Amino acid sequence: MISSELRFPQAAILELTYRCNHRCLFCSCPWDAPNSNYLKNSELDFGQWCKAIDILQSLGVKTLSISGGEALMKDCLVDILTYIRKKDCFNKDSSIVLISNGLAMNETFLEAFKKYNVHLSLSLPGLETFATHTGVDNAEGVLHWLAEAKRMGIPTTVNVTVTDINYHELYETIAEGLLAGADTVLLNRFLPGGRGLAHVNELSLSREQLNGLLDTAEEILQLSGRNGSVGTEFPRCIIREPEKYKHLRVASVCAAAKEFFVIDPSGRVRTCNHSPHVVGHIFDPQVITDADYWNIFAQRRYLPASCVSCHEVDYCDCGCREAAAIVHGDVCAKDVCFDNN
Repeated sequence: MISSELRFPQAAILELTYRCNHRCLFCSCPWDAPNSNYLKNSELDFGQWCKAIDILQSLGVKTLSISGGEALMKDCLVDILTYIRKKDCFNKDSSIVLISNGLAMNETFLEAFKKYNVHLSLSLPGLETFATHTGVDNAEGVLHWLAEAKRMGIPTTVNVTVTDINYHELYETIAEGLLAGADTVLLNRFLPGGRGLAHVNELSLSREQLNGLLDTAEEILQLSGRNGSVGTEFPRCIIREPEKYKHLRVASVCAAAKEFFVIDPSGRVRTCNHSPHVVGHIFDPQVITDADYWNIFAQRRYLPASCVSCHEVDYCDCGCREAAAIVHGDVCAKDVCFDNN
């Protein structure tokens, strides 16, 4: 029986598969971490995903997003989209966000995305540095599918993970994504986790670069009349001029276990996609079996001691709590950006 003390967010991310056709240096999937003890259990099949979606409905979940691994590699992806749209509980006017690297994209997928009101978020981690980051030379392919999606009237986001390697071409990367047809921009600063743990030194950004990426994005968004957001939390104290960002939404409060949670490819529950910590299973009668860890996030019991008395504590979680836990072994440690000059 699910405890009445637990509160489930109204949004869930379905990680449909462990498989991926990229090998991104910055990938935060916990099962790809060096020497990871995160087991790749059997992936849920279509019938099991339907059961999981039914359970999410019973928990009050209203919106679903889809990722992986690489979601396009799940053979029953379109069937899952069909099933979601047949459920009356999910908001049919709200897009299903689908995150993809675009390598396996084709016209059939786009036609299904149009039919089922999918918002397509395509990863573009650089232009000349795309292959360095991913192991695949497909920047032009991503731009092509952004353009095709625009032609078909499918809403899109260009998703840029910013690292020290691609920082120098960030302006061009965002600009090309928007010129190709992306409606919005999502920026993610590199955070250690997953495979990225093996590349911390070469990918991490300095605090100067973190402010620079915000400034660059704001400049392009203003010029293009578009809007964007930062998907990974920034400590407010490192942002030089937070009031200057009119087109870029910069998050500083962690949404894990409050606004969304994650179901992994085998049905295990985590607070967020960055987290390696399993808190339950969607088919367990209680769903959340590690309520203590869940409530650390649900109740914001993770603030660093030095931040508790800050005048902005109600609006800032001192950056990514899971990255702090991964790197420093303590969810209450300071954000990893403070490790860099």
